[in-house]
Amino acid sequence: MLSPIQVLCSDITTLSLEPEPFASYTEADIISTVEFNHTGELLATGDKGGRVVIFQREPESKTEPFSQGEYNVYSTFQSHEPEFDYLKSLEIEEKINKIRWLPQQNAAHFLLSTNDKTIKLWKVSERDKRPEGYNLKDEEGRIKDISTVTSLQVPVLKPMDLMVEVTPRRVFANAHTYHINSISVNSDYETYMSADDLRINLWHLDITDRSFNIVDIKPANMEDLTEVITAAEFHPHHCNLFVYSSSKGTLRLCDMREAALCDKHSKLFEEPEDPSARSFFSEIISSVSDVKFSHSGRYLLTRDYLTAKVWDLNMESKPLETYQVHDYLRSKLCSLYENDCIFDKFECAWNGSDSVIMTGAYNNFFRMFDRNTKRDVTLEASRESSKPRAVLKPRRVCAAGGKRRKDDISVDSLDFTKKILHTAWHPNENIIAIARCLKRIPTHTIRTHTQRFTSLLHLLLSLPELQGPRQG
Repeated sequence: MLSPIQVLCSDITTLSLEPEPFASYTEADIISTVEFNHTGELLATGDKGGRVVIFQREPESKTEPFSQGEYNVYSTFQSHEPEFDYLKSLEIEEKINKIRWLPQQNAAHFLLSTNDKTIKLWKVSERDKRPEGYNLKDEEGRIKDISTVTSLQVPVLKPMDLMVEVTPRRVFANAHTYHINSISVNSDYETYMSADDLRINLWHLDITDRSFNIVDIKPANMEDLTEVITAAEFHPHHCNLFVYSSSKGTLRLCDMREAALCDKHSKLFEEPEDPSARSFFSEIISSVSDVKFSHSGRYLLTRDYLTAKVWDLNMESKPLETYQVHDYLRSKLCSLYENDCIFDKFECAWNGSDSVIMTGAYNNFFRMFDRNTKRDVTLEASRESSKPRAVLKPRRVCAAGGKRRKDDISVDSLDFTKKILHTAWHPNENIIAIARCLKRIPTHTIRTHTQRFTSLLHLLLSLPELQGPRQG
């Protein structure tokens, strides 16, 4: 284990400074995605209620050592509403599946948000001046009778309190038969792709009424279906390359220059299965839940149920590195299957230099792996750790019946209702955002007001470089 890592924390759930009592949370308040923008100055979160909350970094927090990860609420808006498909008699929930920022081109910010069926492009802008002195409008904004206008004046801009405006600019709909699981902005900043279980579509940001199908794995007979698409992402530098993962644990790198429909992949990344280790759960736990290109574009990071893997784009036969996230759960796969936890989809993230990777686990634990030193650490995102200047101590999970140290926790004591599925890492600094999943909400709980978004822990942690000697 690593020696204790000093972590400076700021609990940015706090529209009010302390998290509210658990009883006031509803299912709609559960966070479903987190994403930093390209500079790391803004952090967007989406929830199951269809809301997006944007947090902005405090300018003074960049220079003060004990508040480097301090973010405050910048804007809150309702992105999606529940809908009903009358043709298919299907409810479309408002839950935000993914948020992706576009690189900033001017004073405004743009982001894409999607639920199961519809993608929306939003513009986030500031206004701190208002025009006054209209010739044809009165103070209440009503049009004047021209015959009553006896003089002309020059309109002027006067200061006003800062207002953040969020406006929908595009709605991309009616292109997916199945649920959207991924969206990714291309490095040309003109196009993006959206992926569902069986197809991937390419969109132009200015065109909403049509898209191009670039991947289609739907068989002629659905009984022949053997795998589904689980995630997809564009290469960070080459606009013609993208990768998608499948429920079989494979990765396919495609080049859009080869064909309009990328039925044939350029590269197939797949690890041979060990026949001696095969079990009833092998296919389930090998399904890739997330795939991320490194910032350099040289590597791929994937997450399946038990491991995180780093792949080199130049080596398809096996992963370059394999990290055991919670191998101690291998003996509990049967019970995890019965309570559906085995189907949880954990995300993963790179740090800015591609030297450290992060992913979530159960019991509100999250794991970090240093690729250079091969050291790792398990940390807990608890309410206590959200206090300013808190120190996160490494945790260790030990096998049932084994010897335990004072702070160790037995695998039998893990709470599988507390899980960290969604994580994000600041693009340049050691600041991470973690969405902590709480226990199941009683169905009779009254839904809270849209503007209150203090339901879950958004834990921002300023992390020094992973260092310190390995302990026994």
